Amino acid sequence: MTKVKTADEIVAMREGGKMLAIVLDTLRQQIKAGMTTKDLADLAADTLEGLGGKPAILGYQGFPDVICISVNDEVVHGIPSTEVVLKNSDIVGLDFCVEHKGMITDAAITVIVGGNADQKVQQLLHDTQNALLTGIETLHGGVRVGDIGAAVESFLDSRGYGIVRDLVGHGVGHQMHEDPNIPNYGRAGSGPALQAGMTIAIEPMVTLGGDDVVLADDQWTIQTRDGSLAAHFEHTVLITEDGYEILTAL
Repeated sequence: MTKVKTADEIVAMREGGKMLAIVLDTLRQQIKAGMTTKDLADLAADTLEGLGGKPAILGYQGFPDVICISVNDEVVHGIPSTEVVLKNSDIVGLDFCVEHKGMITDAAITVIVGGNADQKVQQLLHDTQNALLTGIETLHGGVRVGDIGAAVESFLDSRGYGIVRDLVGHGVGHQMHEDPNIPNYGRAGSGPALQAGMTIAIEPMVTLGGDDVVLADDQWTIQTRDGSLAAHFEHTVLITEDGYEILTAL
């Protein structure tokens, strides 16, 4: 189980989370058609270096770059490549982790290259982000994991989306992935109770089709089985006695 963090550890996560938010916002502003996903990764690395943080993903279980970049039907864990050239209306998931003073924060956004896509795709991103916020709004000392998942699931089910079940949120802080898992589905009142001072990453992964996913040949990238488009949003959040603090927001 993820540990209750000390006051100093929370400060470190707050500082690292701010760096992370700045990096993701920089990528969101700079992304454009003609860039490669490797260009984005290099921009992330340079921006974080300038802020004084370390990229926690680089080398994690052998991952070869500083950020996961997943395009269109790729859900998560895409490897940046000089061969992947972005086009207008591509949807791009940017999943980044920062280590700062020994503590790790984790967040993700999904953006549309050029800002224009059909209404269904724009709504997918809007609703996935709002599903994340719906999950976050359940938080307080004593909240159960099932309460979070049930809120996310109810929001997305009512809108007819596929909810990826093979991938989940998690505790975070001392390690990138700590127990407990935080699924995007569940039954209210069930699962482990979370205490004030714990830090977790909530991350809905949502598709315009089914919920089945497959592992690509690179042994990292997770794609939708049916080829449907996917979106991913994530925040690292501190649980407080009566609510929460989002540590990876600007």
